[in-house]
Amino acid sequence: MVNAAQTHGTALTDDELRTLDAHWRAANYLAVGQIYLMANPLLTEPLKPEHIKPRLLGHWGTSPGLNLVYTHLNRVIKARDLDALCIWGPGHGGPSVLANSWLEGSYSETYPDVTRDAQGMAQLFRQFSFPGGVPSHVAPEVPGSIHEGGELGYSLAHAYGAAFDNPDLLVACVIGDGEAETGPLATSWHSNKFLDPVNDGAVLPILHLNGYKIANPTVLARLPEPELDALLRGYGHEPIHVAGDDPVQVHRAMAEALDDALDRIALLQRTAREEDVTERPHWPMIVLRTPKGWTGPAQVDGVPVEGTWRAHQVPLPGVRENPEHLRQLEEWLKSYRPEELFGPEGRPGPDVLACVPEGTRRLGSTPHANGGLLVRDLPVPSLDDFAVPVDKPGATLHEPTRVLGGLLERIMENTTARRDFRLVGPDETASNRLEAVFDASGKAWQAQMLPVDEHLDRHGRVVEVLSEHLCQGWLEGYLLTGRHGLFSCYEAFVHIVDSMVNQHIKWLKTSRRLNWRAPVASLNYLLTSHVWRQDHNGFSHQDPGFVDHVLNKSPEVVRVYLPPDANTLLSVADHALRSRDYVNVIVAGKQPCFDWLSMDQARAHCARGAGIWEWAGTENGTEPDVVLACAGDVPTQEVLAAAQLLRRHLPRLAVRVVNVVDMTCLLPHEDHPHGMTDFEYNGLFPADKPVIFAYHGYPWLIHRLAYRRDGHGNLHVRGYKESGTTTTPFDMVVRNDLDRYRLVMDVIDRVPGLAVRAAAVRQEMADARTRHHAWIREHGTDMPEVADWAWTS
Repeated sequence: MVNAAQTHGTALTDDELRTLDAHWRAANYLAVGQIYLMANPLLTEPLKPEHIKPRLLGHWGTSPGLNLVYTHLNRVIKARDLDALCIWGPGHGGPSVLANSWLEGSYSETYPDVTRDAQGMAQLFRQFSFPGGVPSHVAPEVPGSIHEGGELGYSLAHAYGAAFDNPDLLVACVIGDGEAETGPLATSWHSNKFLDPVNDGAVLPILHLNGYKIANPTVLARLPEPELDALLRGYGHEPIHVAGDDPVQVHRAMAEALDDALDRIALLQRTAREEDVTERPHWPMIVLRTPKGWTGPAQVDGVPVEGTWRAHQVPLPGVRENPEHLRQLEEWLKSYRPEELFGPEGRPGPDVLACVPEGTRRLGSTPHANGGLLVRDLPVPSLDDFAVPVDKPGATLHEPTRVLGGLLERIMENTTARRDFRLVGPDETASNRLEAVFDASGKAWQAQMLPVDEHLDRHGRVVEVLSEHLCQGWLEGYLLTGRHGLFSCYEAFVHIVDSMVNQHIKWLKTSRRLNWRAPVASLNYLLTSHVWRQDHNGFSHQDPGFVDHVLNKSPEVVRVYLPPDANTLLSVADHALRSRDYVNVIVAGKQPCFDWLSMDQARAHCARGAGIWEWAGTENGTEPDVVLACAGDVPTQEVLAAAQLLRRHLPRLAVRVVNVVDMTCLLPHEDHPHGMTDFEYNGLFPADKPVIFAYHGYPWLIHRLAYRRDGHGNLHVRGYKESGTTTTPFDMVVRNDLDRYRLVMDVIDRVPGLAVRAAAVRQEMADARTRHHAWIREHGTDMPEVADWAWTS
């Protein structure tokens, strides 16, 4: 076991130690000032209650450790001329990252009104966690950030995503010991089995053990050091331990640990890149133990604070009302000797800035944290090369995702040299019919390979791991640093990342308001193996609710597509892969599906978002008696089957068929950029006519999207209503009343006058459902009239 604190390294000269300590003290001073002060930033007069913010918000406990890491990263970046990015897992330590970006000048360059002087310092302090100011977390507003860290667990996955296909980048990742208790973070340690030392950058995890969460000790901090060391070695890392509370000792140990870690990283990369060493690297990491709230008040009101959970947020809560707290705060601030750190005009002194890199080498100015500056257009080939021929609707069948796989394979091939496109998913690329991509790239894998394995490749760009959290985190880090990708997942299990996509949507929404953040490639989901074709796996695999979850979010950021066939899938995928700053959700089946539209028709239909399929209806230029609407591949087939039954049994009924491919177009135009105006909506769905809507997911979503429309009272929606099991494909739609016979019955029930005139037809439809139930229980398959059904004009 290597323990840098025990080796008493002498890598630092006395001058280097002095300047590093000056920078660290300055950052600590600025962090405290942001939490407490709204005036008197340099303490040029005795501290008074009116200098204190009325509401004290923020997190001090983690800040001194983050400041230490930032200070020492500055040293090695400058000394080694490194291209580096840092992920701050304890994102609530926002005061530290703000303080350091202000010290290095990147903050003032981004926000010129927050100057690097006393006036700017006062603004830096006042705006923190203040109305009209900036959040307390490392939010999008903070230069150099790609990870907010408000919701814990994702820092290490983001770090690896940033490092993939970034061979010259060092990604440091500070992991709080509270965060280390989360499931996603625990899984993220295995990311090193997917990191290619030849084509990827390096990730340096820094596990910061300050001992406590908000109110309790942390698990890893209470493990004996040998046990913790064994755990981390089991994860495939070589830990370097730094511990202490004496700043001089810790500075020296931290400097030695970083030099040791970076030397090892350089050696591992050199042997892999120049000597063709293929053995999986055991990458270094740093375990940093420092007290929580280090250098803050040791005691407050007679109870210990520094080194305890009480230092987590605001150690002195009553500064405005309690003179003793005010005295302690002034003493605390003065302990950093600000007069040595800042000149008379408040500018950082030479010692403070001695370790700071220049230009884009500064952590707050790296373009890797503003990936839109680096992103290039994705070389998406012409869709005509992959489109399936459609001479007439419903004459042929294809597996839509298999067709899409050909397009993705070409994109993967076109990005072979530039390496800026990845496909991620939880062990389902082949299952989801996308295996064509393996002709252009194998699956990333650095662990042991056996002869029975297929498609494993140390340099692959398809990344599979049975953790949706890791897939999401990797892709987010990859996109935010300027690359492109697609996340393919079973529909029911993408819910595992509900919380993560929340955070990414919030990030994108905020970033869009910042003119200095350039747009990044969109986060694209392909959800397949969907609810209607999980009849073999059963109820546990049946859940279409991710669409509902996403459509609750910021409308300017989210898009949801339900392409009904192969060519429409190609069209929406092309649009999504070229787009910027969105979260695109595409739901498409992988089972054989009828081809309804030619490629040109698909492009036009997807551009509209919704449209009338004249060839499927019986309007013949007249006003419709009823509208059959559909969204999703299986609902579309059932609607067309219902339309065919109506044509046969009720030939005089004027039926309009409307297909919706872009779910957001159902929203009012003022609520979503893709939303239809009332004029457009009423043109498709006449307000005085019944609309029977067959929808892929939960039916109440359609009602929620359309509740303000004129004809909402005439809207009747069929969809999934949590009635699932292991059964036949058609029985799934029957169980949820989405089947063709039920849809015909709905038409008869809702078109005025049909209940009496078409009573015999309704009875025949009900009898067909009864026959279905008996048939599947005897034969185990769907009735021939369903299994062999085909569209006829």
